[in-house]
Amino acid sequence: MFAETTRKMTSIIVFMTTATKQEARKIVRSLLDRRLIACANICSSVESHFMWKDKIEEAKEFLVLMKSDKKLFAKLTKTVKDMHSYEVPEILAVPIVEGFQPYLKWLNASLTESGELK
Repeated sequence: MFAETTRKMTSIIVFMTTATKQEARKIVRSLLDRRLIACANICSSVESHFMWKDKIEEAKEFLVLMKSDKKLFAKLTKTVKDMHSYEVPEILAVPIVEGFQPYLKWLNASLTESGELK
């Protein structure tokens, strides 16, 4: 179904939060256009509690789960940082240690090494 590739897959899930759904959509679209992510899930309004400038803060945010590859993380991070409204946006990656192989092949085929459009 998907062409095999010789590059080693190092799939990751990247967590990001945004202040608005519109901001999440704009960033996700840019990352998809650049093929830095294969897909993203935007989770509606999560309640966040955190320390910021020595104060406990609370905020309603949108959690975004993005599927990518470790090799693209630096470009993904730069793109998010350049577009994000937060001074210090949450951009965290965790490895995908197992998964349904057809899905992982699709994920890998949806990305490019260079992070550029095909």
